[in-house]
Amino acid sequence: MNYQYATSGTCSELIIFDIDENTVVTNIRFIGGCNGNLKAVSKLVDGWTAQQIADKLLGNECGFKGTSCADQLAKAVLEAAGKVGK
Repeated sequence: MNYQYATSGTCSELIIFDIDENTVVTNIRFIGGCNGNLKAVSKLVDGWTAQQIADKLLGNECGFKGTSCADQLAKAVLEAAGKVGK
């Protein structure tokens, strides 16, 4: 399933990725944000399950924002995992 998640509180505006029935996440793309860093994050977690991504990235903050693009990715994949197969 292809999933799109509108971010909140970050420089990136949108996260697009694929998630399968086993909640494995691939083809992660961020729209906006720090291009090089977000490409690296996307490559590092490609092929991980939603829970693995959340375990590593949930709660990661950028400055004083209270969130980050990585934190938003964790929230996005958990949301998508809850909808897989429904």
